[in-house]
Amino acid sequence: MGMDQDDLVLAPYTAVMKRILAQTYLSGIQCSAITEGATDKATEEISTILRRNHKLKEATETTEADEDDFTIRSQEELASMMNSTTDMLTILLGCVAGISLVVGGIGIMNIMYVSVTERTREIGLRMSVGARGMDILNQFLIEAILLSVTGGIIGVVLGIGASYSIKLFAHWPIAIQAWTIVMSFAVCTFTGVFFGWYPAKKAAQLDPIEAIRYE
Repeated sequence: MGMDQDDLVLAPYTAVMKRILAQTYLSGIQCSAITEGATDKATEEISTILRRNHKLKEATETTEADEDDFTIRSQEELASMMNSTTDMLTILLGCVAGISLVVGGIGIMNIMYVSVTERTREIGLRMSVGARGMDILNQFLIEAILLSVTGGIIGVVLGIGASYSIKLFAHWPIAIQAWTIVMSFAVCTFTGVFFGWYPAKKAAQLDPIEAIRYE
């Protein structure tokens, strides 16, 4: 489970039970099956031995069997629990990331609205000298993409820096894959286009005469 073996202490179980845990029974036993395929059979044998040692009654025609006073967990069960926990954390992180993208996208949209409003006369002048609506649209879309990509670059730098800081100070192993960085920039580009499209479309549809008169 990622424990440092240099920090592991081995001691007689009787000493641990009496001196540290103050109990007279074993709280856990680790067993290993001969092969992976023999895990189920080994689990059944362990259960039979423990029931016999704990003097638990088996089922008869008139009485029911005593319930197990122990729990047996296999690696498959532990792996399934870890996978379910990891999946849940992934979903939660995805939700947080999605909310962050929406909030950031709304911020980009507001910035682009302000930019279009403040540069209305500039847009009118450009269109009056021959700029097409597509040119205006592309201009503001590029600005929105640059805003989101700049935020992506800052986020990637901070993320990598934080990861290496954790590795340096906490000595945790880290692995940064290239596809995550590429995906980050792809998401940033999509966010810029998605949230910058409406303000850019609004700017492209301005009437040049009304835009020049705008105060």
